[in-house]
Amino acid sequence: MTSQAADAPDTVVASRRSKITPEREREFFDAVLEQIRECGYDSVTMEGIAASTRCSKSTLYRQWKTKPQFVAAALRANRRVKFAGIDTGSLAEDLRQAARAAGDWSGKDTRLLQALGHAVTADQELAQALREALVHPEIAALEEILARGVARGEVRAGHPALEYVPAMMFGVLRVRPVLDGHYADSDYLVRFVEAAVLPSLGLT
Repeated sequence: MTSQAADAPDTVVASRRSKITPEREREFFDAVLEQIRECGYDSVTMEGIAASTRCSKSTLYRQWKTKPQFVAAALRANRRVKFAGIDTGSLAEDLRQAARAAGDWSGKDTRLLQALGHAVTADQELAQALREALVHPEIAALEEILARGVARGEVRAGHPALEYVPAMMFGVLRVRPVLDGHYADSDYLVRFVEAAVLPSLGLT
């Protein structure tokens, strides 16, 4: 069963949330995200997560009343800023480091983005959680990297390519699996940065 209605229990318990340890909560979140990567969003059910984590379905429904709410919570808890802390003193090298960092996690996160593709267009909360977990933090970190480059005088303020760098970085992550069936690993992304991103900014 794939619909939210079909995935709902006969009676959703409306009592206060269960006491779940952070470790147990992380186990639930890891399980649902991994099943989404492997099987797709529509194939994942609360029953399946309950079985794989050896808990009752009612426990999950008391904590997160619907599958979209559960997945949104898992996405937010999984928020990690991969580009944080990159500051080599050189914009070109910062972008190479960002490419390497993106390559390290591109397989898992790109699979997750692909698996959630249709679901996020149908559920606003899920779409917002996805942006908050996987998109906005990385864009903000990239913008900080670019702003430091501007402040150092490596790129002039108002350079027309600056606003497109996040789109280029995220775009290549999403499109490479479509073009040739491979995820954009670190080597590929560094080559992309050197061949496309740096020249667009007038850097080498």
